[in-house]
Amino acid sequence: MVVAVFGGSTNMTKTVILGVIGSDAHVVGITILEQAFEAAGFNVVNLGVQTSQDEFVDAATAHDAEAVLVSSLYGHAEQDCEGLHQEMQDADLEDVTTYIGGNLAVGQDDFDETRTLFREMGFDRVFDSKTDPEDAIEALRADLDVRPSETERESQTISA
Repeated sequence: MVVAVFGGSTNMTKTVILGVIGSDAHVVGITILEQAFEAAGFNVVNLGVQTSQDEFVDAATAHDAEAVLVSSLYGHAEQDCEGLHQEMQDADLEDVTTYIGGNLAVGQDDFDETRTLFREMGFDRVFDSKTDPEDAIEALRADLDVRPSETERESQTISA
């Protein structure tokens, strides 16, 4: 599937890198995200579970990615993501959009505090574990100035 880009006369697919960072081995969420983002027209490179920061950076560089989507469900995302944006900057990836989502902090009571923490770490958007994949897709489309294809717009109109 090809996604049209606002303001452009050609269609191009946006590449996103997806993975579970650190020692986290929760695979179900990223499998769902992979399928949802692919169905929405994105080219998804799924790094799987227990992905290091270097693997995210290397994949973003190798695939000329527009976005890096980090997942974490075991509550240690702060430690796992410490320094990630510096590594991305060192690799000339400062223009790559970064998202993180999941159960990001052990005992996470106030998600607004968690969101603020990860925004201060450099993430463009921060999602909790209850976020619908469609919400993340719509956010990424907005952040990358991507609009749905004509077929997707028609199906949304029909189902609305």
